[in-house]
Amino acid sequence: MKLAFQLAYKNLMGAGLRTWLNAGVLSFAFVVIIFYNGLIDGWNEQARIDGVNWAYGNGHLVHEAYDPFDPFSLQDGHGMLPEEMQGNLTPVFIQQATLYPQGRMLSVQLKGIDVNQTVVKLPTHLLDSSSAEFPVIIGKGMAASAKLNVGDQVLLRWRDRNGTFDAANVTISGIFETNVPFVDGGQLWMPIDKLWEMTGLTGHATYFIANDAYVPEESAGWKFESKEYLLRELTKIINMKKVSGSIIYLLLLSIGLLAIFDTQVLSIFRRQKEIGTYIALGMTRWQVVGLFTAEGSMYSFFATVLGCIYGIPLLAYMANKGFGMPLSADQSGLILAERIFPVYGAALIIGTIIVVVVSATIVSFLPARKIARMNPVEALKGKLQ
Repeated sequence: MKLAFQLAYKNLMGAGLRTWLNAGVLSFAFVVIIFYNGLIDGWNEQARIDGVNWAYGNGHLVHEAYDPFDPFSLQDGHGMLPEEMQGNLTPVFIQQATLYPQGRMLSVQLKGIDVNQTVVKLPTHLLDSSSAEFPVIIGKGMAASAKLNVGDQVLLRWRDRNGTFDAANVTISGIFETNVPFVDGGQLWMPIDKLWEMTGLTGHATYFIANDAYVPEESAGWKFESKEYLLRELTKIINMKKVSGSIIYLLLLSIGLLAIFDTQVLSIFRRQKEIGTYIALGMTRWQVVGLFTAEGSMYSFFATVLGCIYGIPLLAYMANKGFGMPLSADQSGLILAERIFPVYGAALIIGTIIVVVVSATIVSFLPARKIARMNPVEALKGKLQ
């Protein structure tokens, strides 16, 4: 086997530019595979971290009548949890409301939360330090769509526990920036004590955010949803993106492998006398097959080295600077940062190298099998059977 690789190396070096063209095409596919998967993994990691830090915590204890995808469930999707079960939990109470900025009408969700909470990154301390009668904080996206600034007062209308409409001016006490759309878009956050007072539903909550010390326990009318469950939609999207991306790099890899296959077919055709000489000198047919297979697999090693030469600086630059997302990405409804920083794990790099090497070896072996059926005398004459 050592002799086969030595001969294969000399033959490929002797081929000159043809060898490096094949290796270059294969290395491009190698770098693209790592970059795309690293980009998807980076998005996945950033989105999970932001989702947990801004909204999910260690999971939610949700009222059984509440469905986050059904706004009509807000009317009955709340209740009271026994006080002895509220340890390590932060209550969130949601009510439907209408905002009237500059004479326009916006349907919003009015969310009450404990101003002293630390389980999520919402700057609720801005609510505690405000002297306004009805302080609220909003996200940067909400502020842009409603054209509101810190200190602005805007009319808000809501219903109390009896279904009676009430209205008051709320004061924008702070504007925060987040990548999590369901914390920002159409959301107004205020002290939960104030929302209880406004609605007359003291002690009610729509869901509770659990901290790391919370241990799930059974409670009638409530269900616990882990952070993995809450992130399930994002996981589905990430997996779908990986499948669609695999089609792209499968095409790129196929182009590189096709070049190797064509080169091997041509090489066997042009080197018939050399093949016959090898057999006449005592090499078995399968040893010669191994030699040509080694030549093809060596393309993948050259491609790996070549890919590292220009790929490492390029991928390192992207990991450091990130990949900018278009402005329209803010409207996608997904947890998506302005810049995604690719993550290149060892499993991704090693797995890609193995895929490239194995694929190149298989593609090289297929045309080389014909050598096993050659007649050495005919091969020496330069005639294939």
